[in-house]
Amino acid sequence: MKKGYKQLVDEANSAVETIAVKDALALGGDESVTIVDIRDVRELWHEGKILGAVHAPRGMLEFWVDPDSPYHRDVFASGKKFVFYCKSGWRSALATKQLQDMGLEPVAHIDGGFGAWVEAGGPVEKVEQKKPKG
Repeated sequence: MKKGYKQLVDEANSAVETIAVKDALALGGDESVTIVDIRDVRELWHEGKILGAVHAPRGMLEFWVDPDSPYHRDVFASGKKFVFYCKSGWRSALATKQLQDMGLEPVAHIDGGFGAWVEAGGPVEKVEQKKPKG
């Protein structure tokens, strides 16, 4: 293997803004910031998400961000600062680097992710599993 995940995460962290959880807690209610949860929806169902966070699954992120994509989501054209998180800060570091490389700015991610947020007593909201239609 030429590069393992640790090296990729380290490289991403050296290239993007990483926000300490105590500073991320202070962003609550800041209208100029959108906090984005990139975890799988099943993680949200089991653990909840940061209060007010937008969910954008990691597997669709680049498609939702790109205005030329048929999957583009308007939230990513808001001009706000985007702060991404996952469970521990690894996936969000990689995602933030990728989106920064695509030209989305300003972007950052939360050091320690959702786990650090919960440990610090940050507000969390429950995410209900939607029942299939039909």
